[in-house]
Amino acid sequence: MASVKISNLQKRYGNIEVLHELDLDVADGRFIVLLGPSGCGKSTLLRMIAGLESVTSGDILFDGKRMNDVHAKDRNIAMVFQNYALYAHMSVRKNMAFSMRLNKTDKKTIDEKVNWASSILGLDEYLDRLPKELSGGQRQRVAMGRAIVRDPEVFLFDEPLSNLDAKLRVQMRTEIKDLHQRLNTTTVYVTHDQIEAMTMADEVVIMRDGYIEQSGTPMEIYDHPNNLFVAQFIGSPSMNILECEVAGQGASSVAVCKGVTLPLPLERSFSTGSKIHYGIRPEHLQISKKSAMHDSAGDQSSLSATVRVVEPTGPEIHVYASLAGQDICAITRERLELQPGEEILLRPDISHVHLFDGETSNAL
Repeated sequence: MASVKISNLQKRYGNIEVLHELDLDVADGRFIVLLGPSGCGKSTLLRMIAGLESVTSGDILFDGKRMNDVHAKDRNIAMVFQNYALYAHMSVRKNMAFSMRLNKTDKKTIDEKVNWASSILGLDEYLDRLPKELSGGQRQRVAMGRAIVRDPEVFLFDEPLSNLDAKLRVQMRTEIKDLHQRLNTTTVYVTHDQIEAMTMADEVVIMRDGYIEQSGTPMEIYDHPNNLFVAQFIGSPSMNILECEVAGQGASSVAVCKGVTLPLPLERSFSTGSKIHYGIRPEHLQISKKSAMHDSAGDQSSLSATVRVVEPTGPEIHVYASLAGQDICAITRERLELQPGEEILLRPDISHVHLFDGETSNAL
């Protein structure tokens, strides 16, 4: 196992700079997920760690050793790709043993390692099958088995689950996390799926346009986003954001959005007239039927909204509504019978309101 350090790393293709002086520390044995939209540079960074892309400037270090000019085959890494990259004419056993055979490893050691990996990954009964005789999830397990028999210092995963159906993705997330807990090998995993990142990572690194926007544990990022981009990128459904202006002074300050008044945290101080983005996650909006409220007019903390779409998911109901001319989502576990066009009341949990500067979009 090894620690990975990225120091002042840049990548250019001609005059186009795709990674901008990145700094990142991956501690020995940690599971780090690089997360971001398509084109943010996460796969480029992974390929640079693997030695498949050259470094324009800056350094990549494994356990303090500079790796910039070390060939990919000499970095003692194992990479699992999106498309499995299995040899179609070889059995599962031969696919898993291929790298060891290239290195002229003795047959006894090869058999021991292949049998060990297949038992961990539940592949014992498939060792003599060809890849075409396997399901997508089984093929991905073979690709993982081929990687772990090499006993690498660093595992690299490049969107390995994106070709699987939804049920298999959930299953494989659990298997990959379980594998990491067993092997405790330093892992860098790339995905654009924030659910994968949240459920698997020790630390999430959120990227945009070649920059690192924020890094931290999944719950740190979810509960304390640094800026508007991170706030909206993490969470499904995403955080509700309303563009507001501060009115009033001191403890009487409120946020006003197109005539709708929203409560502000009492312990915070705001300048009258300042522009802010008012963020509240769907699970922090309490829903009630307007018709069930005996004195809704006197309920100053509840906001009137109009139901647009109701999505039952089983454990929860997602309610999409219109508030002050803007779309907003609320989540409830109550079995409310709601219809499109119905008026409801939404009560924000003021302790979970997120506020962002109207100009810089940074958290306040």
